Amino acid sequence: MGAVTDDEVIRKRLLIDGDGAGDDRRINLLVKSFIKWCNSGSQEEGYSQYQRMLSTLSQCEFSMGKTLLVYDMNLREMENYEKIYKDIENSITAAHEKISECKKQILQAKRIRKNRQEYDALAKVIQHHPDRHETLKQLEALGKELQHLSHIKENVEDKLELRRKQFHVLLSTIHELQQTLENDEKLSEAEESQETQMETETKQ
Repeated sequence: MGAVTDDEVIRKRLLIDGDGAGDDRRINLLVKSFIKWCNSGSQEEGYSQYQRMLSTLSQCEFSMGKTLLVYDMNLREMENYEKIYKDIENSITAAHEKISECKKQILQAKRIRKNRQEYDALAKVIQHHPDRHETLKQLEALGKELQHLSHIKENVEDKLELRRKQFHVLLSTIHELQQTLENDEKLSEAEESQETQMETETKQ
């Protein structure tokens, strides 16, 4: 129960103190100045306390404005990171689709090659027939088709290699982005820890 109470106290102090710039101390000084102003004996002393309170209030308002600006900036950064994350997800999805399409093209090329091998076997049988002129024409046509299919196969393999490289680049980019986010989070935690330690030393 004591730990929960301590956490609540720390949380409230952090909320009051903003980003650790001494707002809590300023508010305490403002309260003390107000009490002195209420108990001031002379008009000159009361005016002096009044000016001090105005100065402290101005500092608190400035610190609050700065904190709001930092908060808005963090929100925009989060939106930007979410947009980048969605873009990367879309790019990965597109890369998967392209790789799947390339695999289909490779399967089709393999089927065509298998058919070509069957055509070659048939051509060998046809060579034993008397009409050699027609057989030579067919062999020439099949040779052109084989050359065309080989060209298609090379193009498909080049596309597949390109997609693999693009996918590797995407994965590297994601890893770097995750590392950057983790480093930012660790840096924020370190700064918060340092600010908490400074606040503790100030109170002591």
